[in-house]
Amino acid sequence: MKLAGKQALVTGAGRGIGKGCALELACAGADLVINDRPGSPDVQATAQEIRDLGRQCTVVEADIFSRSGCEDLVERAVAAVGMLDILVSNPAYAVRCEFLDYDPDVFEKVIQGTLVSGFHVAQLTARQMVESKTPGRIVFISSVQAAMPYRLSVGYNAAKAGLNHMARTIAVELTEHNIRVNVIEPGWIDTPGEHIAFDEETIREQGAKLPLKRLGTPSDIGKAATFLCSDDADYITGEVLRVDGGFWFKDC
Repeated sequence: MKLAGKQALVTGAGRGIGKGCALELACAGADLVINDRPGSPDVQATAQEIRDLGRQCTVVEADIFSRSGCEDLVERAVAAVGMLDILVSNPAYAVRCEFLDYDPDVFEKVIQGTLVSGFHVAQLTARQMVESKTPGRIVFISSVQAAMPYRLSVGYNAAKAGLNHMARTIAVELTEHNIRVNVIEPGWIDTPGEHIAFDEETIREQGAKLPLKRLGTPSDIGKAATFLCSDDADYITGEVLRVDGGFWFKDC
């Protein structure tokens, strides 16, 4: 129970990586405020799983692809639990398309939803941590695509690369407030979205070709986030932790 007594906010927690992070933080003793978009069909089920673990859980539905939505989220989260010790920032939006055909408006939306939203929610949460003198932890969920230039993903790749460097800069500035800021780079993770993008045979075959012979799970990312949010990682800040089962060197 390394996170007993801590209050954690996890965005995009209805399913996938966000849900995996929320559940692992709960298993480590944290109480949760979880967020997903308004009308999410999944977030209440995640909340119930957290409560079944014996932890407190507050649901805040808010669209964090805008500054006003992030303000609404953090304001309601703080009102519900009093203070936030942990933020796992997990907003993302991706559209696959050839660069020459990429709609400029879509490109801006991908940057907004993946990079700018991360800035907004982190800044607002960090301000609350500083005001309450909380030795906080912020973890950004990035991607191996921050450094691997996968085709059809110019917007997403650029957003995740920017996210990594933004997080390092935030880490530098928040050290004086005793707030640690780190990044997790997942590889290929078995989330519901992957089963929409790829057929089952592709997922099964490609997973078997990875060095550890499987896709990662949301729980794998959640366990890494739990470590970075615990006192075990008290001397770690400004780092990018790749959690990819060897995906990075799969062709080596």
